[in-house]
Amino acid sequence: MALEWQRTLLRCCISKSAIARHAASQRSTGHFQWPSNIGRQRYSTNSLQKERPVFITTPIFYANAEPHIGHLYSAVLADTFKRWHDFKGHQTVLSTGTDEHGQKIQEAALKAKKDTKEFCDSVSAKFRVLFDKAGISYTDYLRTTDVRHKTAVQTMWKSLAEAGYIYKGYHQGWYSVSDEVFCSPSHVEEIKCSDGTTAMVSKETGSRLIWMKEENYKFRLSSLRTQLLSWLQENPECIIPQTRYNEILTMVAVRSEEQLADISISRVRSRVTWGIPVPDDDKHVIYVWLDALVNYLTVLGYPWKNSAALRDAWPAQCHVIGKDILKFHAIYWPAFLIAAGLKPPKRIVAHAHWLMKKHKMSKSRGNVVDPNKLLDDHGVDLVRYWLMRDGGISEDADYSERTIHMRFKKDLAAQLGNLVMRCTAPKINPGMIVPMAHNELTEADQHLLAQLEQLPALVESKFTSYDVSHALAATFDMISSANKYWDAQKPWTLVASPNVDHQLRLQTILYVTLETVRITALLLQPVMPRKMAELLDAIGVDAEARSWRNAKVGGRFYGAQAREVKLGIQTPLFPMR
Repeated sequence: MALEWQRTLLRCCISKSAIARHAASQRSTGHFQWPSNIGRQRYSTNSLQKERPVFITTPIFYANAEPHIGHLYSAVLADTFKRWHDFKGHQTVLSTGTDEHGQKIQEAALKAKKDTKEFCDSVSAKFRVLFDKAGISYTDYLRTTDVRHKTAVQTMWKSLAEAGYIYKGYHQGWYSVSDEVFCSPSHVEEIKCSDGTTAMVSKETGSRLIWMKEENYKFRLSSLRTQLLSWLQENPECIIPQTRYNEILTMVAVRSEEQLADISISRVRSRVTWGIPVPDDDKHVIYVWLDALVNYLTVLGYPWKNSAALRDAWPAQCHVIGKDILKFHAIYWPAFLIAAGLKPPKRIVAHAHWLMKKHKMSKSRGNVVDPNKLLDDHGVDLVRYWLMRDGGISEDADYSERTIHMRFKKDLAAQLGNLVMRCTAPKINPGMIVPMAHNELTEADQHLLAQLEQLPALVESKFTSYDVSHALAATFDMISSANKYWDAQKPWTLVASPNVDHQLRLQTILYVTLETVRITALLLQPVMPRKMAELLDAIGVDAEARSWRNAKVGGRFYGAQAREVKLGIQTPLFPMR
C-alpha cells in the first residue's frame, strides 16, 4: 500500500495536507521511522521547570596582558559544552570574565603608565571583543572589580572566619609575583643567569622568585585533608583527564604534609594596594586566588540574600581550566567551599596547552599566535572546529597552519560541504523537495541508516566524558560513510530515467543522504553554530526542530505535523579558498 501511494505521488501533484496524512499513516507501517518516545518527558514544560540549571565556566582570565590562543581554546571548549547542554534541552549558565586584582596587575599598570582601573578596563574589553567574535555564548561576563564581586568575596571570607578556618600569623618563603603564590621548598631551584648571577625560580613554571616574609591571614588547609580525600575518592571522575585526577589524589593522599600546608590568604596593603580589603582589617587585602575563585559563586548571585534565582545551579557542572591552574581549582577551591559549607564542583576539566613546534609560546621566542587574527584569517567556525578537533585535553597540542588548512580541505570542504552540494543539487533533485519517506530499503540503505541511528548515542557518550575531539571524529566518519554510499548508489544515473522504480530509488537515496546531513548538522551545532544554522536553514529544518529529540532518523517533525519541505538555493557551505 505504501509503495503504491508513492508511485502515485511521483505521477501526480498532491497537496501538502495529503503528504501530512500519508506521513501520519506511515507511523504504523514502519516505512517512515519516527523517533522513539525516550526522553519525551524531559522536554515537558514541568520537567524543565524542575530541572537545575547546568553551570559551565571558563576560568576568569588574568588582565595583565592581551588574550592568546590558550584563552580562546578554554573559552571555545566551555562554550561547546554549554551549547551541547542547550541542544539537550537544559537551562544553562556560562560564565567568563577577567581577574583584575593582585600585585601583577598593579605592576603591569605601572609599567604601562596607566591608572590601574583604566588598565584593567582596556585589557578586559579585549577579552570580551575576542569572545564575542568567537561566538562564545556566555550568560555572564564577570570582572573581579565589579561591586557585586566584592560583596561575594567578603561574604566568603566572613563564612570561613566564622567557621574557624582563618587565623593571623606570619608567612615567609619564596614567592612568585607572576604566579601570585608562595612555592614550597621542593618546588624551588637555583639557576645561573646569562650575566653570571644566580636566581631562584619555580620548578613548575620557571617564574622568578623573591624571598618574602610578612604578616598575613592564613587558611587552615591542613585541617581539610580528610574531607578533600573523601571528595576525591567518592567522585573518581571529578577531575578530567584521569592523569590529572591521579596527580591531585597523590598530593592529598601521599604528599599532604607539603601540599596541604596552611596557606596565606591575604597580603599587606603596604605591598599590594590593588585588591579587595579584608573585612574589618583594611591593612590587608584578600589573596588574589581566593578573590578570583569566588567569581564562580558571584555569577550565581552569592550570597543569595536578595536573589536566589540561580542558587540551584551550584555546584557547577564543569569548570574548564588550563592544567597550570589545576592545584588552585582542585585543592584550594574545594577546600574553601567545604569550609564554607558548600559543595565542591561536579567536574574540573583541566586541558593541556598549545605549543609552537613543541615549544611554549612566548613573546621572547616570537611564536605567539594572535587569536583575533586567527579568526579573521580562517573564519570563526573553522577555527572552532580545529580547536575542538585537534586541541589537547591530556597532551599538549602543537599549533600548525598546515593542520588548519588540512581540516578545512579534508573535513569541512571535501566531506561535509561536498555531501551537502551533492544531495541538494537541482540536477539530482529537480523538484528541490526533501523526500518525506523512504521506499523499500536495500542492504546499503539499511547499513548506513543503522550507523546513523547509532551516531547520536555515540556522540552523547563522548560529550558525557568531555571528549569533543572523538565526538567530532565519529560525526565525520558518518559523513565519510555517506559520501561513499552516494558514490556506490550512483543517483545521477537515475535522474533522467522515466522508469517509476528508478525514480522511487532516487527518492530513497536522497532521503537517506539528506537525513545524514540533517542529523550530523544537528550534532555539529555546539562546535560550529553559525555554519550549521546556515546549513539547517538551507535544508528547511525549522528553528524549533534543531534539538536532541530531533536527532533521530525520521525525527525532522518530532511532535509536529509533517509537511512538504523545499530546499533552499544552495551555495557552497565551505567554498574552497
